[in-house]
Amino acid sequence: MKSRLRKLLSAGLIVLAELAVRGMASSQTVQRNGTLNIDGRTGNAPVIQINGKSYVDIEALARVANASLTFKGNQITLTMAPAGASPSPVGRPEGQPANSGFSADFLKAGIEEMAVIREWRSALVNAVQNGYPVTDDFAAGFRGRATTGLRLASVAASTDSDRSAFQLLSNELDNIQRLSNKILAARKNMNYISSDALKDDPLDRQILSCARALAAMAANGQFQDDGSCH
Repeated sequence: MKSRLRKLLSAGLIVLAELAVRGMASSQTVQRNGTLNIDGRTGNAPVIQINGKSYVDIEALARVANASLTFKGNQITLTMAPAGASPSPVGRPEGQPANSGFSADFLKAGIEEMAVIREWRSALVNAVQNGYPVTDDFAAGFRGRATTGLRLASVAASTDSDRSAFQLLSNELDNIQRLSNKILAARKNMNYISSDALKDDPLDRQILSCARALAAMAANGQFQDDGSCH
């Protein structure tokens, strides 16, 4: 079993182990709780379905398997506990204080939320550059998805870094909403909007800067405050 589990590991901030989870229908990026049974050990873990395949977070896998995880740089080590031993805690990156990094669930939710915000901004830029209409329905669709995504990120936040980053994520959503409202109001008032109106727009630049800062935090797995997100 130990060798089989080791083969599931790969370097990275979020490591997912693919499992065949019976009784779950194919879906496009759907998350739900599943029951894992590993050599007689049973436990619940969040299961993510992508393109008909089911994945479980490696930390949840280690918990159910009564294994310990340790992190050192890009190296991840899984150590199986002797039979009958009490559950071992999941390890943290060497030298990293407890509760200082992003949880896997929050990181996933945050990345998905930023993808919606990025798509929203790209649609706004495209509309302005090409003179396309920006309607209430157009804005409502993005707003609904982004609001749902932010709520999921809030539920997933469990560490200090999660909660701090959530506030910046919330600010980023507020700013893209302000930009959308600004363009929508101009269209409603029949005001002329040049194709390069967003080129030097301070709010748009702030949204871009914050998006880059949040992406860097996700890549590093650590929260670092950034003024552009305020």
